[in-house]
Amino acid sequence: MPPSAIRPLRLVGRLLAATAAVVGLIAFFLALIVVTDGAGSGFVAWSATVGIAVVAALWRGRRRSWRGRLVPFRPVLVAAALALSVCVPTVPTTRHYPAALPFVTAEQWRLSTGSRVAVYHYPPTGNNPRRPAPLVYLNGGPVRGISVLDHRFLQRLAGQGYDVYAYEQAGGGRSDLLPMDQYSITRSVDDLGAFVSKLGKGRADVLGFSSGAVVLTRALADPAIADHLRRAVIAEPGPMDGPTARMAEQKGRPSARDLAPAMTGPRSTHVPRYAVAFGLMRLGLISPDNGLVGQAEGDNAFTAADLGSDTGSAYCARDAHRIPVEDTAENFSFSAAASLRVQQTIKDSPSIAQQLSRSRTPAMLMIAECSSQVRQWQTTILADNPAIERTQYMPGVGHHMWNGLGDNDQRAAAAITAFLQDNPAPLPDYPTRADIPAFLRAHK
Repeated sequence: MPPSAIRPLRLVGRLLAATAAVVGLIAFFLALIVVTDGAGSGFVAWSATVGIAVVAALWRGRRRSWRGRLVPFRPVLVAAALALSVCVPTVPTTRHYPAALPFVTAEQWRLSTGSRVAVYHYPPTGNNPRRPAPLVYLNGGPVRGISVLDHRFLQRLAGQGYDVYAYEQAGGGRSDLLPMDQYSITRSVDDLGAFVSKLGKGRADVLGFSSGAVVLTRALADPAIADHLRRAVIAEPGPMDGPTARMAEQKGRPSARDLAPAMTGPRSTHVPRYAVAFGLMRLGLISPDNGLVGQAEGDNAFTAADLGSDTGSAYCARDAHRIPVEDTAENFSFSAAASLRVQQTIKDSPSIAQQLSRSRTPAMLMIAECSSQVRQWQTTILADNPAIERTQYMPGVGHHMWNGLGDNDQRAAAAITAFLQDNPAPLPDYPTRADIPAFLRAHK
């Protein structure tokens, strides 16, 4: 082979070797991140990786000229720079809370549990009769701020005579953070009991949505808290305990999960530091309380666009190209680490079926036609809670049932208010407990 052909091959070989060295060092760095749980913002893993790489480069260049000795350091420098981008924060590391909403004041309440939560109050408006019991709203998340879309729905309920209170669960929205090891489903339930007690207005009606519905369900299984609840609306619940979380999964009609246009806006997951941190947390390779990205920094970094297709999964397939903007960039808040922690405590919890079977608080279950929630999560609650008096299967809506599209808010409010007032339901009571097997077989 002529020398003119050998030189390009040697160059390609060197490039491939250098690339392999860089990839190997990055893989080693990520493995150390996992082993050390991201200690020292990742600098422990970075220092060990660079130190080992420098020693290896010195050994490789030991018999070369001084210029040749520099060659092995090139991939080391590239890998060190790439790994360093995972260690350096690009957002504040102390919590920056969302700006105040222009239409409601957030008050800070210190609960008897120690949680300091942001509370929103919508007094009754309009010409409808004032309802005697306050209505408390528990949003989904589990550790997430209340969206503007939800705030608008709460205003609608207040317009029908309800004295509406909502609070963002500890660590979410404008509520204060907790130490990571204090987040749990038990703490969330205790906070609900403490909130109703601090409200001091007698027994309260509670509307729980998504993970908020899980908190409410578990509260109904605790007589000390359930005695302070007048009526309960369980809307689109997640798994109530570990056995339920491990059930076979069956979902409702098709959602817009893979059909909706990609969300626009900045993504923290386009930044190496947060892509690595959130990715490894989601895979369970590092703990929510890891040393790579602190809770406050992670909350500051996470954006609505980071939710990706999760937002589309809350809407019917037919609505894929008209999904509303649920929130503003200024108001959006989601704690991925704390949410994972709470979800894990649910998965690790024993069955509450026996306790729930003794519930006596009148309850209603709401199920969306295009629900992204597992049907068995919903039907298990229906089967185990004898105090569920009616079920409302909401046609034409996804997981986020009140979403500002068409008459969805009006229909959701009608179902909720009819139950709270003990009036006839606007929809058939379906599925009943007897309907569960056929309901699951029909894949509704």
